[in-house]
Amino acid sequence: MKNYDVLIAGGGAAGFFTAINIAERNPKLKIAILERGKEVLSKVRVSGGGRCNVTHACFIPNDLVKFYPRGEKELRGPFNRFCSGDTIEWFERHGVELKIEEDGRMFPVTDSSQTIIDCFLAAAQKHGIQILTGQSIQSIYKAESHWKVQTQNETFTSPILVMATGSNPKMWDMVQELGHSIVEPVPSLFTFNIKDPRIKDLMGVSALAEVKVKGSKLEASGPLLITHWGMSGPGILRLSAWGARELAAKQYRFTLMVNWLNTVDYAECEEILKGLKQEHAKKTVGKLCPFDFPKRLWESLITASGITPETRWADLNKKQLDALANELTRGEYPVNGKSTFKEEFVTAGGISLKEINFKTMQSKLYDTLYFTGEVLDIDAITGGFNFQNAWTGGFIAAESIVESMMERG
Repeated sequence: MKNYDVLIAGGGAAGFFTAINIAERNPKLKIAILERGKEVLSKVRVSGGGRCNVTHACFIPNDLVKFYPRGEKELRGPFNRFCSGDTIEWFERHGVELKIEEDGRMFPVTDSSQTIIDCFLAAAQKHGIQILTGQSIQSIYKAESHWKVQTQNETFTSPILVMATGSNPKMWDMVQELGHSIVEPVPSLFTFNIKDPRIKDLMGVSALAEVKVKGSKLEASGPLLITHWGMSGPGILRLSAWGARELAAKQYRFTLMVNWLNTVDYAECEEILKGLKQEHAKKTVGKLCPFDFPKRLWESLITASGITPETRWADLNKKQLDALANELTRGEYPVNGKSTFKEEFVTAGGISLKEINFKTMQSKLYDTLYFTGEVLDIDAITGGFNFQNAWTGGFIAAESIVESMMERG
């Protein structure tokens, strides 16, 4: 049996950040990280295409919380204590400089996730944090004065247990056995499978669009990317994140309405098209696209409207103009299934947020049990926001753990 002052389940971003911040506050504490896999920080390694999207350049807590479909209300207080600016400062203090890209995402200047991994491993080594890999937790038991964690080959005890196990159904089951409620997990970030002749040969084409789920209040806007299997891009991923539960209930079969002109509605579009019919009567429709999006998409949509590219603007009738305005601003695309978004799989679901004290990240059922990261029912869209949740939760948990241990003596 191995005894520690603090035991952290999960060797990912949240687990390491919690452990390091505890050790920096009290270097005398004996801390261990239990990781079921052969390697730690595997999600950090693949995030951001191997560059690690550390955080986002959104520095106002009330604005930052709006990127979280689940956790918006609960994270407002924590972000007021440790926000994106604090993350930048923390990494700078540990020798890692971050840079801001045009879309607000932040990466190490090295453009390598290994920089973040090396930073964490060096800090863990400096403070004597034990990293124990190949430790698949089989059971968790709460004794009177300590936690007992059994892996497949060892038993660990500690007065403090931090759960930073991410979206792991097996661990959720164990926490549920302790009395916590689990919000059923469903995928949060995914792309839409669409087989439609209008987009069949347009792989790689991207446009700024507004997307809606027909018969629902779900809508989002942003770059939309046409792929081999249908539609992806930030606009689609935002819709999937906010609609995670509703779309799961629909079994990912629904009608997607696309406004390829984003902020231009049907009436405005119709007026623009009528103006072109008057002003550019002799020009062909295929060669004169009045909107700022790819020529191939324009040609596909005019064909879908029953117009040949060689048709002159003067020869378009009312029915064709209406059909084109409709395709441009409220085209309907049947969605039949989803595809996971690259390696950055994010789940909606986890420990019920009602059972967490967000001033300390403590369980409301056990004051010596803490939760950080994606083990909770918190998730965000892509852009560094899920990592920011891990850093904030880890920082607050560490602060609380050290203070509570000092009070206990």
